[in-house]
Amino acid sequence: MFSMDFRKIAMWLLSGFVLTIAACSSQVPEASNAKPAQRNQTNAVKRPVPVLAARAIQKDFPLEIRAIGNVESYATVAIKARVTGELQKIHFKEGQEVAKGDLLFTIDPRPLEAALREAIARLEKDKALAEKAEADNLRYESLVQGGFISREQFDQIRSNLSSLKASVQADEAVIENARLQLGYSFIYSPISGRTGTILINQGNMIKANDDNKSLVVIEQIHPIYVSFSVPEANLSQIMECMKGQELVVNAMTDGSMSGPEKGRLSFVDNSVDSKTGTIRLKGTFDNTSKRLWPGQFVNIALALGSLKNVVTVPSQAVQTGESSLFVFVITPENTVQLKTVKTGKSYGGETIIESGLSAGEQVVTDGHLRLTPGATVEISSDLKPENNPSQADGKEARS
Repeated sequence: MFSMDFRKIAMWLLSGFVLTIAACSSQVPEASNAKPAQRNQTNAVKRPVPVLAARAIQKDFPLEIRAIGNVESYATVAIKARVTGELQKIHFKEGQEVAKGDLLFTIDPRPLEAALREAIARLEKDKALAEKAEADNLRYESLVQGGFISREQFDQIRSNLSSLKASVQADEAVIENARLQLGYSFIYSPISGRTGTILINQGNMIKANDDNKSLVVIEQIHPIYVSFSVPEANLSQIMECMKGQELVVNAMTDGSMSGPEKGRLSFVDNSVDSKTGTIRLKGTFDNTSKRLWPGQFVNIALALGSLKNVVTVPSQAVQTGESSLFVFVITPENTVQLKTVKTGKSYGGETIIESGLSAGEQVVTDGHLRLTPGATVEISSDLKPENNPSQADGKEARS
């Protein structure tokens, strides 16, 4: 009997202890967490989100085709020797700018000078013989008329005179060629341009017209060409814009802090490359500042006019949603509204807004990650850029 009462009392005490612990565990955390949560919620409402902002503006928007271009020299000349001999002197330094007609190389001219003197002496000899034959012809002409010599002898005299006159003409041609060969001993620049590496050093023997040996290569760099290819779908638009006007081509080098180099479209290829579906174009640039260099790759923008009075915003203001593009618009009360927009072309960090936004409205350009519709914002000037790869990829795709 005693044991049964003791067990009932123990069970009653244990049940009361468990209920007390359960009540404490359910009430104490709730009471301890209520104030911080409430305080955080209050702070979230009161504290505005810092953002960067810009206004949508209405202006003329340039239409351009962008491509990667390759710089080509306006003219390239490989200097080769036209006579055989020793390279006696080099009159320029590697990489030097030379003008058309500047002396570049001297090949030993002495053998050719001797050949010229020999040809001149031979001419003098044949001239003397021709003068004697002319005098003989006059004397024998009177003799044949008087019957003192035969006609056969006179014909021989006349034939000798004609032969010597021909020899004189041949000697004159030999002298002209010898002077020409002597002139080839002095190699002058055929174009104005920049010299490259000297490929044969002074003192070496040079073979005339050696296909495998050039003395130096000269590249004309002003003016200069930039060639690039565009999709064939743009061809009709380009040809239409070329009617009655020159199209401007802008070339921008990587890492350049100054503006683009401006040129003009000077060449459209006569056929489309069937393998790539592109057509090759060329722009001509004055290149007076020598920013463009043969072989260099540059970013090309071919201007095709402009769209008039369109609304534009900075490209980073346009965000990608689940089914559409949108922007956050800042209201006069410094709250944000989400507006769905339809975009057009992008260029130079700006995007055309075809619908959904009006000129003058203020849009958020940075700080999107912490925004929700209706959130209060504070326009800041020192906000650090967001690290949001997904948005960056979206902007790049739209541009």
